[in-house]
Amino acid sequence: MLWSDPLLLSLEVGDARGVAGLSRAIQLSVAPVFLFTGVTGLLSLFTSRLARIIDRTRVIQEALGASLARGESERQEAERLEQVLVVQRRRTFLINRAILAVTLTALLVAAVVAVLFISAVAALDVAAIVVPLFVTAMGAMIVGLLLFLLEVQLAIRQNPRRYY
Repeated sequence: MLWSDPLLLSLEVGDARGVAGLSRAIQLSVAPVFLFTGVTGLLSLFTSRLARIIDRTRVIQEALGASLARGESERQEAERLEQVLVVQRRRTFLINRAILAVTLTALLVAAVVAVLFISAVAALDVAAIVVPLFVTAMGAMIVGLLLFLLEVQLAIRQNPRRYY
């Protein structure tokens, strides 16, 4: 049998080892890429939410300016709009921090992919690097999602009850 010859076996395995190592590197690196795809979806959601907050803030600022221009007759309306702007600033802060945390997650996942790929190709044991990177990435993801949850709760409290 062809594979029973030790010399032929070592030549075949030696030639295939590089391809197998590269294949293994790609397999290890692709799994976190799916996580990376989900993270980019979250970033898209968060940035579109930020855009909506900014648009609403502009409308409120215009209404506040018009209310202040009308003078004392609109003072109560101006005070209400100022309170709404305070909430909008808080929402902007929260969603910006969520974007920061999820962007950090994306960077850390990209680092995990790079380290896994390099380790598989170079046959290095980098568990001491990959584990903290991945745990930190998940921590940043949790922080980003919690900030997003806080922002959503703030938005819900700001709207009249008739919407839900």
